[in-house]
Amino acid sequence: MTASAAATAAATSAAGTAAPVPVEGARPVVLVVDDDSRVRTVVAWQLEAEGYRVVEAGDGGAALRSVVTDRPALVVLDVSLPGTSGLDLLRRLRAEGDLTPVVVLSGRCGEGDRILGLDLGADDYLVKPFSPGELAARVRSVLRRSGTRGPSRPPATPDPASKLRIDPWTREVELDGEPVPLTAREFDLLAFLAANPRQVFTRAQLLEQVWSSMRSWQSEATVTEHVHRLRHKLGARYLVTVRGVGYRLEP
Repeated sequence: MTASAAATAAATSAAGTAAPVPVEGARPVVLVVDDDSRVRTVVAWQLEAEGYRVVEAGDGGAALRSVVTDRPALVVLDVSLPGTSGLDLLRRLRAEGDLTPVVVLSGRCGEGDRILGLDLGADDYLVKPFSPGELAARVRSVLRRSGTRGPSRPPATPDPASKLRIDPWTREVELDGEPVPLTAREFDLLAFLAANPRQVFTRAQLLEQVWSSMRSWQSEATVTEHVHRLRHKLGARYLVTVRGVGYRLEP
């Protein structure tokens, strides 16, 4: 057994083969493993907005080290990794008795690929491109099934005095005390801007951060259209156009 394998097995044995429940304060740790830094960034933003602490790894070796040192409550694992593939990494963890819940991300949508991932011990399987909101929902579902308590409810943003209330936990928006119905992508865009008040983002940056893995078939006009829809629903006072640059949210 290799040194890293021994360390992983030792950590698992100490936990009694049950999935560890690491927390920082009340925040479960989620390990995001993907060789694409853009995917890691958008997944981390979504999960951190919901109260999790996120650690990242870009390859299998870094992921194995993080499993031992950070003891995540759950792993979000990409199949296509340099060197050791995601499925090989999953197979190794399960062979060593590590029962940490794993949500697999894959660009392969075939039934056989999903069955293989689940048979190897994955707790859920999500096909790329995916919605960050859906991934977060699956993370919550898997953690509930594993018995891990979720993070404390994060505060709504921005300041309630602004009359605009955004709750990242329930994905609900209120304006002057009245609910505002938003599509999933409209909410993702608004929540991202609200998490960075007064910071100006170009359309390309918003496309990168909010649409992430779907960027290859989206254009910057998509951002413009979603901003237009949000202004129609919220009024013009919150979403400000900075001419020649992009948009910001004014709380």
